Amino acid sequence: MNPVERSPLRDEIRQVLLDGLIDGRWEPGDRIVERRLATELQVSQAPVREALRELEALRLIETVPNRGARVRAFTAADLREVYQVRACLEEKAATLGRPDADALELHLARLHEAATAGSLTAQVRHSVAFHREIVAASGNAVLVSVWESLGIEVWTHLSIRLFRVRLHENAADHGPIVEAFRRGDPAVGRLLHDHVLGYAPPQP
Repeated sequence: MNPVERSPLRDEIRQVLLDGLIDGRWEPGDRIVERRLATELQVSQAPVREALRELEALRLIETVPNRGARVRAFTAADLREVYQVRACLEEKAATLGRPDADALELHLARLHEAATAGSLTAQVRHSVAFHREIVAASGNAVLVSVWESLGIEVWTHLSIRLFRVRLHENAADHGPIVEAFRRGDPAVGRLLHDHVLGYAPPQP
């Protein structure tokens, strides 16, 4: 792994950790050794500790007394709770602003390409970009910040990997949202809400 750039350290280290969770470097239950990671990235332990605390706030990491940080064992309930909050945020975003339908169409094309290539990682990346376009169009900085703070990419990756492995179906699900925004459908917020919840694991 290459040393991270120095601006700002905490954010870049946080992204290194998120990427490690996404690509499977760290699995649930694995320890993340603060000193080892700091040495690997050629930084002090302080920004590593700060980044770990941020991920702990997202419920991705847990601190075990006398043992340091480790990756949480994620449950279906964890995923459901994140998606319930996310669905409400995106529904509200859709009522506050209208994204560029052509930009959404481009992300949709990339989703289909990822499905054809069988790339889960690419599909997650383009799915998050699709939804980020909608959230950003709300023009509400607080809403955008809260949405980003949910750790969307990690939870999306977990959800698709565990519960929504049908990549072509996942891509197709985004088509009606593009069309709803294109025609100015007043019900697009509810459509988006239900779409997001469709990626949450079902209630037992």
